[in-house]
Amino acid sequence: MIIGSLVDGIVIDHIPAGRGMELYKYLRLDELDCEVAIIKNAASSKLGKKDIIKIGAPMDLNFEILGFIDPRITVDIIEGGKRARKFHPALPETIIGILHCKNPRCITSVEQELPQVFRLTDKEHVVYRCMYCDNKAKN
Repeated sequence: MIIGSLVDGIVIDHIPAGRGMELYKYLRLDELDCEVAIIKNAASSKLGKKDIIKIGAPMDLNFEILGFIDPRITVDIIEGGKRARKFHPALPETIIGILHCKNPRCITSVEQELPQVFRLTDKEHVVYRCMYCDNKAKN
């Protein structure tokens, strides 16, 4: 399989295998007019298998989502055909508008206009809880 190199864009690498499409939806990459390539189950010496997303244009990314999916994800910013920057997104302290509280008694199920806000309560086990009702998020 041949996926062309990027002149300007973003490569999101070391995505846990099978989570690339989930990330595609979270980042709303279907709304872009540029080329987007998703490589699923690529061989990886570190992870065994991984997913990769290549975006054929510069864009602002929601790094909260990337850090939430897996803080080991690598983001490469490509400029002029070369890697200009490489970094790992941090695990976010709060997540707004990505997760949804499943507690039927939570205020967010009644007050639809309230933002869904989750805070990191256990960094070691990556546990997020609803700011309003303290319900544990499923990730």
